[in-house]
Amino acid sequence: MSIPAPTTSTDAHPGNRLLGEFIRLHRNRLSPASAGLPATGRRRAPGLRREELATLCGVSATWITWLEQGREVAASTKTLERLAQALQLSAAERAYLFELARRRDPSEPIAPPKAVDVVLRCVHAVEHPAYVLNQRWDVVAGNAPAADLFLDWQADGTEADSAEPPNLFRFLFFNPQARVLIENWPVRSKRLVAEFRADCGGRLHTPPLRALIEELSARSPEFDALWKLNDVQEREGGERGFLHPRNGRLVYEQLTLRAALHPDYKLVMLLPLTTA
Repeated sequence: MSIPAPTTSTDAHPGNRLLGEFIRLHRNRLSPASAGLPATGRRRAPGLRREELATLCGVSATWITWLEQGREVAASTKTLERLAQALQLSAAERAYLFELARRRDPSEPIAPPKAVDVVLRCVHAVEHPAYVLNQRWDVVAGNAPAADLFLDWQADGTEADSAEPPNLFRFLFFNPQARVLIENWPVRSKRLVAEFRADCGGRLHTPPLRALIEELSARSPEFDALWKLNDVQEREGGERGFLHPRNGRLVYEQLTLRAALHPDYKLVMLLPLTTA
Protein backbone atom coordinates (compact mmCIF):
# COMPACT_ATOMS: atom_id res chain seq x y z
CA MET A 1 0.00 0.00 0.00
CA SER A 2 1.39 3.41 -0.94
CA ILE A 3 1.44 5.87 1.93
CA PRO A 4 0.39 9.40 0.93
CA ALA A 5 2.84 12.15 1.78
CA PRO A 6 1.56 14.99 3.95
CA THR A 7 0.26 17.95 1.99
CA THR A 8 -0.05 21.15 3.99
CA SER A 9 -0.95 24.78 3.54
CA THR A 10 -0.11 27.84 5.58
CA ASP A 11 -3.79 28.94 5.59
CA ALA A 12 -5.20 26.81 8.41
CA HIS A 13 -8.97 26.47 8.63
CA PRO A 14 -10.54 27.26 12.04
CA GLY A 15 -12.00 23.74 12.17
CA ASN A 16 -8.58 22.08 11.90
CA ARG A 17 -7.86 22.51 15.61
CA LEU A 18 -11.16 20.83 16.49
CA LEU A 19 -10.39 18.01 14.08
CA GLY A 20 -6.94 17.49 15.60
CA GLU A 21 -8.31 17.46 19.15
CA PHE A 22 -11.03 15.00 18.17
CA ILE A 23 -8.61 12.54 16.53
CA ARG A 24 -6.10 12.78 19.39
CA LEU A 25 -8.82 12.19 21.98
CA HIS A 26 -10.11 9.06 20.25
CA ARG A 27 -6.60 7.74 19.56
CA ASN A 28 -5.85 8.01 23.29
CA ARG A 29 -9.10 6.21 24.14
CA LEU A 30 -8.34 3.21 21.93
CA SER A 31 -6.17 0.44 23.40
CA PRO A 32 -3.79 -1.57 21.20
CA ALA A 33 -5.65 -4.77 22.07
CA SER A 34 -9.00 -3.39 20.93
CA ALA A 35 -7.34 -2.33 17.66
CA GLY A 36 -5.89 -5.81 17.14
CA LEU A 37 -2.32 -4.72 17.86
CA PRO A 38 0.17 -6.23 20.32
CA ALA A 39 0.86 -4.07 23.39
CA THR A 40 4.65 -4.09 23.13
CA GLY A 41 6.97 -2.00 25.29
CA ARG A 42 6.21 0.56 27.96
CA ARG A 43 3.87 3.40 27.02
CA ARG A 44 4.13 6.94 28.31
CA ALA A 45 0.47 7.59 27.55
CA PRO A 46 -2.65 5.43 27.16
CA GLY A 47 -4.06 4.57 23.79
CA LEU A 48 -2.50 4.04 20.40
CA ARG A 49 0.76 5.61 19.32
CA ARG A 50 0.61 7.87 16.27
CA GLU A 51 2.72 5.34 14.38
CA GLU A 52 0.20 2.59 15.14
CA LEU A 53 -2.75 4.66 13.99
CA ALA A 54 -0.83 5.64 10.86
CA THR A 55 -0.22 1.96 10.04
CA LEU A 56 -3.90 1.12 10.49
CA CYS A 57 -4.88 4.01 8.18
CA GLY A 58 -2.19 3.49 5.56
CA VAL A 59 -0.69 6.97 6.01
CA SER A 60 2.56 8.31 7.45
CA ALA A 61 3.06 9.07 11.13
CA THR A 62 3.99 12.62 10.12
CA TRP A 63 0.60 12.99 8.46
CA ILE A 64 -1.15 11.95 11.68
CA THR A 65 1.06 14.34 13.69
CA TRP A 66 0.30 17.30 11.48
CA LEU A 67 -3.39 16.43 11.45
CA GLU A 68 -3.50 16.42 15.25
CA GLN A 69 -1.58 19.71 15.35
CA GLY A 70 -4.34 21.37 13.36
CA ARG A 71 -2.33 21.96 10.22
CA GLU A 72 -4.01 22.22 6.82
CA VAL A 73 -3.55 18.58 5.77
CA ALA A 74 -5.25 17.18 2.67
CA ALA A 75 -7.43 14.21 3.65
CA SER A 76 -9.25 12.24 0.99
CA THR A 77 -12.62 10.64 1.59
CA LYS A 78 -11.04 7.18 1.47
CA THR A 79 -8.44 8.17 4.07
CA LEU A 80 -11.14 9.57 6.37
CA GLU A 81 -13.10 6.33 6.00
CA ARG A 82 -10.01 4.34 7.05
CA LEU A 83 -9.43 6.74 9.95
CA ALA A 84 -13.02 6.35 11.16
CA GLN A 85 -12.70 2.57 10.94
CA ALA A 86 -9.33 2.49 12.73
CA LEU A 87 -10.63 4.70 15.56
CA GLN A 88 -13.79 2.57 15.77
CA LEU A 89 -16.03 5.62 15.61
CA SER A 90 -19.77 5.42 16.08
CA ALA A 91 -22.10 6.67 13.35
CA ALA A 92 -22.41 10.06 15.07
CA GLU A 93 -18.65 10.31 15.61
CA ARG A 94 -17.97 9.39 11.98
CA ALA A 95 -20.37 12.09 10.78
CA TYR A 96 -18.65 14.58 13.07
CA LEU A 97 -15.23 13.60 11.68
CA PHE A 98 -16.34 14.23 8.10
CA GLU A 99 -17.97 17.53 9.10
CA LEU A 100 -14.75 18.78 10.70
CA ALA A 101 -12.72 17.67 7.68
CA ARG A 102 -15.18 19.51 5.39
CA ARG A 103 -15.82 16.38 3.36
CA ARG A 104 -19.10 14.73 2.52
CA ASP A 105 -19.48 11.29 4.02
CA PRO A 106 -20.29 9.00 1.07
CA SER A 107 -22.55 6.96 3.33
CA GLU A 108 -24.87 9.94 3.84
CA PRO A 109 -27.54 10.85 1.27
CA ILE A 110 -27.66 14.36 -0.19
CA ALA A 111 -30.83 16.28 0.71
CA PRO A 112 -31.80 19.27 -1.43
CA PRO A 113 -32.70 22.49 0.42
CA LYS A 114 -36.29 23.71 0.56
CA ALA A 115 -38.33 26.38 2.32
CA VAL A 116 -38.87 25.53 5.99
CA ASP A 117 -42.19 27.27 6.58
CA VAL A 118 -44.06 23.98 6.71
CA VAL A 119 -41.57 22.65 9.27
CA LEU A 120 -42.11 25.65 11.51
CA ARG A 121 -45.89 25.45 11.21
CA CYS A 122 -46.18 21.73 11.85
CA VAL A 123 -45.80 22.10 15.64
CA HIS A 124 -49.26 23.64 15.85
CA ALA A 125 -50.77 20.49 14.39
CA VAL A 126 -49.43 18.47 17.34
CA GLU A 127 -51.60 18.19 20.44
CA HIS A 128 -48.73 17.53 22.84
CA PRO A 129 -45.49 19.49 23.47
CA ALA A 130 -43.61 20.03 20.21
CA TYR A 131 -40.90 22.43 19.11
CA VAL A 132 -38.38 22.99 16.30
CA LEU A 133 -34.63 23.53 16.83
CA ASN A 134 -32.24 25.10 14.34
CA GLN A 135 -28.47 24.57 14.09
CA ARG A 136 -27.83 26.60 17.26
CA TRP A 137 -30.64 24.75 19.00
CA ASP A 138 -32.64 27.96 19.15
CA VAL A 139 -36.33 27.21 19.63
CA VAL A 140 -37.49 28.73 16.34
CA ALA A 141 -41.03 27.36 16.66
CA GLY A 142 -43.05 25.77 19.42
CA ASN A 143 -46.64 25.15 20.41
CA ALA A 144 -48.42 26.25 23.57
CA PRO A 145 -48.00 22.90 25.43
CA ALA A 146 -44.21 23.11 24.91
CA ALA A 147 -44.09 26.68 26.20
CA ASP A 148 -46.05 25.63 29.28
CA LEU A 149 -43.86 22.59 29.92
CA PHE A 150 -40.58 24.50 29.54
CA LEU A 151 -41.68 27.51 31.61
CA ASP A 152 -41.88 29.80 28.56
CA TRP A 153 -38.25 28.96 27.76
CA GLN A 154 -36.95 31.62 30.17
CA ALA A 155 -33.16 31.63 30.43
CA ASP A 156 -32.62 33.45 33.72
CA GLY A 157 -36.02 33.30 35.33
CA THR A 158 -36.85 36.54 33.50
CA GLU A 159 -38.61 37.20 30.24
CA ALA A 160 -36.50 36.31 27.22
CA ASP A 161 -35.49 39.00 24.73
CA SER A 162 -38.27 39.07 22.16
CA ALA A 163 -35.76 40.05 19.46
CA GLU A 164 -34.03 36.66 19.68
CA PRO A 165 -35.57 33.18 19.87
CA PRO A 166 -35.07 31.24 23.10
CA ASN A 167 -32.22 28.74 23.18
CA LEU A 168 -32.42 25.27 24.67
CA PHE A 169 -28.98 25.51 26.31
CA ARG A 170 -29.55 28.95 27.80
CA PHE A 171 -32.68 27.53 29.41
CA LEU A 172 -30.89 24.35 30.49
CA PHE A 173 -27.85 25.98 32.10
CA PHE A 174 -28.95 29.52 33.04
CA ASN A 175 -32.40 28.93 34.52
CA PRO A 176 -32.14 27.32 38.01
CA GLN A 177 -35.68 25.96 37.63
CA ALA A 178 -34.51 23.74 34.76
CA ARG A 179 -32.50 21.62 37.20
CA VAL A 180 -35.69 20.82 39.10
CA LEU A 181 -37.94 20.55 36.06
CA ILE A 182 -35.78 18.03 34.16
CA GLU A 183 -35.39 14.71 35.94
CA ASN A 184 -31.80 13.47 36.25
CA TRP A 185 -30.52 16.87 35.09
CA PRO A 186 -26.76 16.02 35.33
CA VAL A 187 -27.10 13.01 33.03
CA ARG A 188 -29.48 14.73 30.62
CA SER A 189 -27.35 17.88 30.35
CA LYS A 190 -24.20 15.85 29.63
CA ARG A 191 -26.02 13.87 26.97
CA LEU A 192 -27.46 16.99 25.33
CA VAL A 193 -24.04 18.68 25.12
CA ALA A 194 -22.61 15.59 23.40
CA GLU A 195 -25.55 15.49 20.99
CA PHE A 196 -25.11 19.20 20.26
CA ARG A 197 -21.43 18.76 19.41
CA ALA A 198 -22.30 15.94 17.03
CA ASP A 199 -25.05 18.04 15.47
CA CYS A 200 -22.77 21.06 14.95
CA GLY A 201 -19.98 19.11 13.27
CA GLY A 202 -17.71 21.24 11.11
CA ARG A 203 -19.87 24.34 11.65
CA LEU A 204 -18.51 24.89 15.16
CA HIS A 205 -16.15 27.60 13.91
CA THR A 206 -18.93 29.68 12.30
CA PRO A 207 -19.67 32.99 14.07
CA PRO A 208 -23.23 32.20 15.28
CA LEU A 209 -22.26 28.87 16.85
CA ARG A 210 -18.92 30.09 18.15
CA ALA A 211 -20.58 33.09 19.83
CA LEU A 212 -23.14 30.84 21.53
CA ILE A 213 -20.53 28.34 22.75
CA GLU A 214 -18.29 31.11 24.09
CA GLU A 215 -21.25 32.65 25.93
CA LEU A 216 -22.30 29.32 27.44
CA SER A 217 -18.72 28.47 28.46
CA ALA A 218 -18.16 31.88 30.05
CA ARG A 219 -21.42 31.92 32.01
CA SER A 220 -21.69 28.25 32.98
CA PRO A 221 -18.72 26.31 34.41
CA GLU A 222 -20.79 23.14 34.07
CA PHE A 223 -21.31 23.64 30.34
CA ASP A 224 -17.63 24.53 29.93
CA ALA A 225 -16.53 21.30 31.64
CA LEU A 226 -18.92 19.16 29.60
CA TRP A 227 -17.92 20.87 26.34
CA LYS A 228 -14.23 20.20 26.99
CA LEU A 229 -14.92 16.47 27.22
CA ASN A 230 -15.32 16.46 23.41
CA ASP A 231 -17.97 13.74 23.75
CA VAL A 232 -20.07 13.05 20.65
CA GLN A 233 -23.34 11.10 20.70
CA GLU A 234 -26.27 10.58 18.39
CA ARG A 235 -29.53 12.23 19.35
CA GLU A 236 -31.84 9.61 20.77
CA GLY A 237 -35.40 9.34 21.94
CA GLY A 238 -36.76 7.57 24.95
CA GLU A 239 -38.53 8.34 28.18
CA ARG A 240 -38.27 11.89 29.55
CA GLY A 241 -39.42 12.82 33.03
CA PHE A 242 -40.31 16.30 34.28
CA LEU A 243 -41.27 17.67 37.69
CA HIS A 244 -43.44 20.61 36.70
CA PRO A 245 -44.11 23.33 39.34
CA ARG A 246 -47.83 23.46 38.46
CA ASN A 247 -48.64 20.09 36.90
CA GLY A 248 -46.52 17.75 39.00
CA ARG A 249 -44.60 14.82 37.57
CA LEU A 250 -45.00 14.33 33.81
CA VAL A 251 -43.52 11.54 31.72
CA TYR A 252 -43.25 11.59 27.93
CA GLU A 253 -41.70 9.62 25.11
CA GLN A 254 -39.41 11.88 23.10
CA LEU A 255 -39.36 11.60 19.33
CA THR A 256 -36.98 13.71 17.22
CA LEU A 257 -37.44 14.00 13.46
CA ARG A 258 -35.16 15.75 10.99
CA ALA A 259 -36.81 17.29 7.94
CA ALA A 260 -35.68 15.31 4.88
CA LEU A 261 -35.59 18.39 2.66
CA HIS A 262 -34.07 20.68 5.29
CA PRO A 263 -31.96 18.64 7.76
CA ASP A 264 -30.75 21.72 9.67
CA TYR A 265 -34.11 21.76 11.46
CA LYS A 266 -35.25 19.19 14.01
CA LEU A 267 -38.82 18.60 15.13
CA VAL A 268 -38.96 17.39 18.73
CA MET A 269 -42.22 15.92 20.03
CA LEU A 270 -43.00 14.76 23.56
CA LEU A 271 -45.75 12.16 23.39
CA PRO A 272 -47.55 10.71 26.40
CA LEU A 273 -46.51 7.20 27.33
CA THR A 274 -49.05 4.53 26.47
CA THR A 275 -49.71 1.69 28.87
CA ALA A 276 -49.73 -1.86 27.60
